[in-house]
Amino acid sequence: MKIFITGIGSGLGEALAKEYLEAGEEVYAISRNCPKSLQNFDNLHFKALNLFATEEIKTALEILLKDVELDIAILNAGVLGGLKDMSETSLYEIESVMSLNVWANKVILDFLKGKTVKQIVAISSGASVSGSRGWNAYALSKSALNMLIKLYSNEMPNSHLISLAPGLIMTPMMEYIIDNGDEERFPTVKRLKESSKMEPVDAARLLIDSFSKFLEYPSGTYLDIRKI
Repeated sequence: MKIFITGIGSGLGEALAKEYLEAGEEVYAISRNCPKSLQNFDNLHFKALNLFATEEIKTALEILLKDVELDIAILNAGVLGGLKDMSETSLYEIESVMSLNVWANKVILDFLKGKTVKQIVAISSGASVSGSRGWNAYALSKSALNMLIKLYSNEMPNSHLISLAPGLIMTPMMEYIIDNGDEERFPTVKRLKESSKMEPVDAARLLIDSFSKFLEYPSGTYLDIRKI
């Protein structure tokens, strides 16, 4: 198989890449950096890129994915932004989060539209539908990502697209929320602290085992893996 993954620097992206690499699959990845755990695999094809630089994405993809027909593209890269009230969040902060979580993915999808790719999975979040206090720009961006996937599903009939909430995973993002979130002001933080969470490797294995099941749902669907 040939798999494309964004954001392999840590967390879920790193775990997904490692699982596929250890299984002997060809992994094509874009991220700001390549973690040490992945650097010795000959079947990793890596291009260093800060996805905030949206104007550079197309050129990077043209180099990385030249003549490559993909089985799965996993749009994993994302940023949380500040955990605070919407009224305290500046337009600049919102635009920054949207740039990575939505517009970078639009550029990628525009490129993939002209390629052969069987399945596209965009990593979303339960925050995209919960509207919980404190998630401001992140919730907005993931909600927009869900709709972005739905819109592109109408334009890419030969690919199957979904947006996916992968469950609670102990990633650097989750650690930041637990360590810095005000659980009295933002009740969701308290629930996250008390809830059971998967390690990235366990989440990666669950997703890899589930990708074929996602094909049973209509293209463009938003799924929460905890409800499947």
